[in-house]
Amino acid sequence: MKSNFFSLKNKVTIVTGGAQGIGKVVSSFLADAGSDIVIFDMNDASNVACEISKDFGVRAKAYQCDVTNPDNVSQCIESAAQEMGTLDFLFNNAGICQHKDAMLCTPHEWKKVIDVNLNGVFFVAQAFSRYLISNKKNGNIVNTASMSGTIVNTPQCQASYNASKSAVVHLTKSLAVELASKGIRVNSISPGYIKTEMTGTVRQSWQDFWVESIPFKRMGTPEELAGAVIYLLSDASSYTSGIDLIIDGCFTIV
Repeated sequence: MKSNFFSLKNKVTIVTGGAQGIGKVVSSFLADAGSDIVIFDMNDASNVACEISKDFGVRAKAYQCDVTNPDNVSQCIESAAQEMGTLDFLFNNAGICQHKDAMLCTPHEWKKVIDVNLNGVFFVAQAFSRYLISNKKNGNIVNTASMSGTIVNTPQCQASYNASKSAVVHLTKSLAVELASKGIRVNSISPGYIKTEMTGTVRQSWQDFWVESIPFKRMGTPEELAGAVIYLLSDASSYTSGIDLIIDGCFTIV
């Protein structure tokens, strides 16, 4: 076996939603695997980029980017490519959640979730793939879907989130087939309940119910997603595209 099978050395990875949570933590693992890091986030993630660069000895830059704005996304892709010299990988991770009964969900609330979670994933993947194709480069994309794209969560109501994540899974498969001939692999991960800033604000009774329902009897951590992302971006998965890897502590199989 190649000793550098999982290495990301000399690569540049874009991470959307990298200012906190899963994106921030996974960025540090990607850096530890050797990759330079570009963070796209609505918030200023400069401090996160500085910490990653200092801790792992890689280059790291942050750009304030609205993933729902195709022009802004294209501008950030272009700026990052110029500043970093190249782009290789994309961890397409930005997302939001709305816990609201479907009968009470307003059109604005529905559209906001779909815009970030589905349209945003598509716009970034599209702009990134266009960059790769125009520069005759191979590359890999990992989208963050969710187990919510496979099952319906309870006790919370979140039809908009579930629908958006199910769409991300099928978008991943569709892009994988379309881009295979271009040398671009596209896969997704579907986390279960992960302990992050997002889940930490949810009412405690729901968190207790989730943990009791998970065979592992605990929520996962962002660190436990990093290995899957590294695998799917690295040469270790060179014949893998269009898969959705569920990482949920057995939640969806019982």
